This record gives sequence, structure tokens and C-alpha cells, in this order.
Amino acid sequence: MSEAVAETKTEVWFYHLERQPLESVLPSLVQRTLARGWRAVVQAGTAERLEAIDSLLWTFADDSFLPHGTARDGDPAEQPVFLTLTEENPAQAAIRFLVDGATLSRFEGYLRVVLIFDGHETAAVEQARAQWKAAKAEGCSVTYWQQTAAGGWERKA
Repeated sequence: MSEAVAETKTEVWFYHLERQPLESVLPSLVQRTLARGWRAVVQAGTAERLEAIDSLLWTFADDSFLPHGTARDGDPAEQPVFLTLTEENPAQAAIRFLVDGATLSRFEGYLRVVLIFDGHETAAVEQARAQWKAAKAEGCSVTYWQQTAAGGWERKA
């Protein structure tokens, strides 16, 4: 992780899924992350979801894929997008995605942490609220994004 990342206040963005599933949203967010030249970590809540994301990032578009890997794919530090179930960050990624119930104990050290949660699941909403409070308590800049009827994103807080 660069010194600039270590000294920057972490932005924590909450994406409230209501109209599209994670499988429709995550690839475009990861694609934008890589386009900016940033490395990313995607932390999932379950091994099953991690496997599904691994497949998704290879096949989400007919003419494209997102380069990524897990610990079993060789040196994790070489992966532009590292998939994990833990809080590890071997590639010193600047961006961390939390999906499917994954949580983070400390937000520092990232430019941005993106928590994507299903607004139709009460437990996911409650967990997002708890992470919001934790991020605020840590002094992070927090932003809440909600899906619009057209499938875009609107900043709500």
C-alpha cells in the first residue's frame, strides 16, 4: 500500500441493491476500479459466493473478462483483483469490496471500501447499518448509494 493511501481518509461507500443482483453490479464496479489503475480485493461472506464471483468475473461479458485470482492461483500479490474470505490484502489493494455479508474490522489503509448489500434481506441491511456506524466511528467519509428505478445509482447520504 502506498504512503498516499495510508495517509488518506478512507471513503466507505454503501451500495443498496434493490433492483439488480450483485452479479449485475459487481463486475462494472470492478471494471471501473481497474480502469483507474487501482488494485482491488473482493471479500465474500461465504466460500460458495466466492466461487460464484470467481466464475462471474471470467464470464460476465461475451467479449471481456476481469483479471483476478484467489490464493490457489499463485502469488496473490500478482493479482489485480484478489478474491478472499478474510481481511487479508496481499496485493496492497487500494479498493476493497465487501459482498454477501463480509465485514471489515478496520477501514484504514484503503482509498475506498465498497460495501454492497441486498436491500431485501433484513440481516444484510442491519449489518450494513452496523458497518456504517463503525466506519463513522473510525472517522471515515461515508456515502450511501441507492438504486434508481432505471437501474442507475443515486447518492442519498
